Amino acid sequence: MAWNDPGKNENPWQRRPEQGPPDLDEALRRFQKKLRGMFGGGRGAGGGATGGGRAFGIGYVAAGILILWGLTGFYQNDAAERSVITRFGRYVGTTPAGLNWRIPWPVDRRTVVNVTEFRSFTDRTRMLTQDEALVDVDLAVQYRRADPVKFTFNVRDPEETLGEVSESAIREIIGQSKLDFVLELGRQEISAKTKELVQRTITAYNTGIEVISVNLQDVSVPEQVAPAQKDAIKAREDKDRATLSAQTYANDIVPKARGLAVSTIEGAHAYRARVVADAEGETSRFLALAGEYQRAPAVTRERLYLETMELVLGSSAKIIVDTRGTGNMVYLPLDKLLEQRSLQRPAVETPPTIRLEDGSAVDGEDPRARRER
Repeated sequence: MAWNDPGKNENPWQRRPEQGPPDLDEALRRFQKKLRGMFGGGRGAGGGATGGGRAFGIGYVAAGILILWGLTGFYQNDAAERSVITRFGRYVGTTPAGLNWRIPWPVDRRTVVNVTEFRSFTDRTRMLTQDEALVDVDLAVQYRRADPVKFTFNVRDPEETLGEVSESAIREIIGQSKLDFVLELGRQEISAKTKELVQRTITAYNTGIEVISVNLQDVSVPEQVAPAQKDAIKAREDKDRATLSAQTYANDIVPKARGLAVSTIEGAHAYRARVVADAEGETSRFLALAGEYQRAPAVTRERLYLETMELVLGSSAKIIVDTRGTGNMVYLPLDKLLEQRSLQRPAVETPPTIRLEDGSAVDGEDPRARRER
């Protein structure tokens, strides 16, 4: 029966004022009757049948609501996602990629963590080097959330912690390096050391983050100190150039000096050996002469006199004139004769000269040869 039937005038919500206030109990019974009709409730006239149908309909409604609530527990994880499930705030498990189910809210809560996505952040900071020079460093760190459980529970804000650890690590590494090393050849080494230090620190914190790379995008001197830094670099280059020039000169002069020293030492050894040999020869000759003198003193004395006179007069110009038995004075062109004799005399071989280490020269002629002349 329709509520707004004009013949019956049965609509409890549209009663005319003259009919009095609506009967709420009657309206509620009519509403329950319609619900039973919708869910297939019994149509018996007894009170027990009416109460049982009412309970049966409410059970259907509750079951439907429960089914709908349970269906809300299904969820889908992408290939790169992992879901961390907590039950009343307590960790109960991690679900992999694919279709999964959990007890719906408010019992279980789901936190989604992407474990393959490469995330990054940059940081620009100013710091001092080991030689107290000021530099500006642009640092770029790339990382991923490798362990979703540690990333979710162990640290309040893992990514903020990573940023602070990275800044601390780069300050430590730059503080142990000199400016030349930082600006020129040391960037790769500094990046590798910083990555190792950052990873070791955040692993100790159990953040669940894996550092992929650490790069120094830019290292520069602040504008306020750039002119002084340029002067320092120029002075250092001048120093290196002067050092290289001095080293080149040393490489050229030292071998020559060493060769001259070796040559002088070898010449001295040769001179010593020759002088010793001459002395030994003179000694042997003197001893032999002494033996001969003991056997024939007169003959030996005369021979020594003749040899000495030969040695003395042999190298001088002489003119012998026999004037015995004549009373005439002979005139001879002595100057012409001496000049002619000097032209006919063979050139005397110049003995070798040995130059000692102190610069003095020593005649290398054999004394016996001089004595024989």
